[in-house]
Amino acid sequence: MTPASSSKTGSKTATGATDENPPAAEPDEQVAGRCFGDGDPLYAAYHDDEWGVPVHGEAALFERIALEGFQSGLSWLTVLRKRPAFREVFADFDPRTVAGFGEDDVTRLLADGRIIRNRAKIEATIGNARALVALNDAGTSLDELFWSYAPDRGDGSRRASRPATWQDVPATSDASTALSKDLKKRGFRFVGPTTMYAAMQACGLVDDHLATCPVVTARA
Repeated sequence: MTPASSSKTGSKTATGATDENPPAAEPDEQVAGRCFGDGDPLYAAYHDDEWGVPVHGEAALFERIALEGFQSGLSWLTVLRKRPAFREVFADFDPRTVAGFGEDDVTRLLADGRIIRNRAKIEATIGNARALVALNDAGTSLDELFWSYAPDRGDGSRRASRPATWQDVPATSDASTALSKDLKKRGFRFVGPTTMYAAMQACGLVDDHLATCPVVTARA
């Protein structure tokens, strides 16, 4: 999730509640310097506790990639509000279980108003589960592959310096482009360079918290 891009900042504006955009939660306290999330406690908690924190494990990474794909064209907050339902209907994103989904499951998912009902994204998620299982059966983990594209500065850090504003945060990188190509070669879909950079941010491969962010200052 990259709040800097227009499709991912829609959650910060007033919108009507629809099937894809549920009503907002009660506003939370504004936090000076927070990168994003002010105005909604769920969004704020995601920023404070999850975004940029390293994620490992096949199911956890599969979930992040799947949800970033579902988010494409929508606000991240829309997906975040629907995440519990996504976890329920996609069997907690267990890859082998989802890989076994068939047309009846696609029909079931398309009828469930609690999630984003997009056939192409649903079918891509099932196809990606099958690609992940094939990857595992070939002796490679998604964790190993995904983290092999983490920027290596040689000093254990994940960036040279922190961005001062969202204008300093990229939408893609050489690493996200290479990761996208690798995953597509292995049969994954909805894994373009922008989506993969968002996944890299969400999973902690890159840490794009702004220099003034309280998450950053708390570590000092």
